[in-house]
Amino acid sequence: MAVLSKLLSVVSAAASVYAYVGPGAVTGDTATHDPTMCKDASGTYFLFATAPGISITTSTDRTAFTSLGLVFPDGSATWTDEYTLTSNGNLWAPECYHDGSQFWLWYAASSFGSQNSAIFLAKSSTGQPGDWTNEGVVYTSQDGDSYNAIDPNLFIDGSTWYMSFGSFWQGIALTTLDSTGVATGSVSNIAKRPSNGGAVEASSIFKNGDFYYLFTSWDKCCSGTSSTYNIRVGRSSSISGPYVDSDGVALTAGGGTLVLETHDAITGPGGQDVYEDGDGPILVYHYYNSDGSFLGLNRLDFSSGWPVVA
Repeated sequence: MAVLSKLLSVVSAAASVYAYVGPGAVTGDTATHDPTMCKDASGTYFLFATAPGISITTSTDRTAFTSLGLVFPDGSATWTDEYTLTSNGNLWAPECYHDGSQFWLWYAASSFGSQNSAIFLAKSSTGQPGDWTNEGVVYTSQDGDSYNAIDPNLFIDGSTWYMSFGSFWQGIALTTLDSTGVATGSVSNIAKRPSNGGAVEASSIFKNGDFYYLFTSWDKCCSGTSSTYNIRVGRSSSISGPYVDSDGVALTAGGGTLVLETHDAITGPGGQDVYEDGDGPILVYHYYNSDGSFLGLNRLDFSSGWPVVA
């Protein structure tokens, strides 16, 4: 009986390791993909996401969400056509920031499997559909480059603005931005996967205490309930790295501690953003079920030194 009891304890402990808290309750227009969240001066949440024209969804309470329309309402953004290879303005993985008076929105233009990619910037004083000014190109890549210029992420550290970006190839890159929001200076590698086809993307940097945390999405996106996306993390005492996972494996050597994966009716969580709200850090992501891709929101608990969904 003692052996059986010990075995049951081990099984129970193992089960608890893989038990995830489901996404928090959200209602209304919650269909989304690669979401990013920010808040305007009035306290309204704005959610921007991958879509022809870039979708805009808002909420006053982070629970009930309402679709407003599109950043570019006619669905087109002709200045991106040479990268998307379409004329429908299907733009990817935006990143939003509100500076107290206006929105900054970085977004990517590309096509699947291509490094002919670019990150662009748009600005708006209201965030409303159609009220956006094209500020032009921030960073580009082409076939043969080390990085793919998609999935932009902003991190402000003191007076310095950083942008992480990248997908597959040599993984995740880090650079600085000038006062206009355009990439400047050198580019360094902060994460890559030598295996699994190099499947790492959707970076998001967040600081908690003395550490910078680099979140990424691994494996296969955009395949509905066949997606295998999962969210990983590493940390560093410097924004430029080196980042390591909880086992001490460098993220540049394929390291990454699991934060969230497929569980229950939640398939392929990823495309994440980490947003610091008044009640703490929030993990913002999409997941799949049989009806499509939807918004996931979880609190993040850093009390152990590593983020845990709560």
